[in-house]
Amino acid sequence: MHSELVDLRTGSREVVLDLTSRCAEFAAGRGDGLLHVFVPHATAGVAILETGAGSDTDLLAVLEELLPRDFGWRHRHGTPGHGRDHVLPALIPPYATVPVLDGRLMLGTWQSICFVDTNVDNPDREVRLSFLAG
Repeated sequence: MHSELVDLRTGSREVVLDLTSRCAEFAAGRGDGLLHVFVPHATAGVAILETGAGSDTDLLAVLEELLPRDFGWRHRHGTPGHGRDHVLPALIPPYATVPVLDGRLMLGTWQSICFVDTNVDNPDREVRLSFLAG
């Protein structure tokens, strides 16, 4: 299995970062198999969705509705409402697996692999890309 860590810098805002080109670069030339994208953090996830047409912004808005910062979270360290960030991976899992054929990601036309992070306390993040040959 081939595997590598990708460093990300998210800043101090909630983000949906498109990782598709980085994932495609990693899978290129590897033949057939599976690309596994994993976030080794308790407060971030991986989503496959359309970007660039507002869906990424809509996702963050929906997460704010589902997981409001001003809820009475029991997990209280960090900035106010940080408890929601620890619940996020239950809704947006910290992983995704994508088929790869002849070194190309088999995503649909409008699908992108995205890192989703609502944790404004930690701007330095990592994503592990792993390729399991078929």
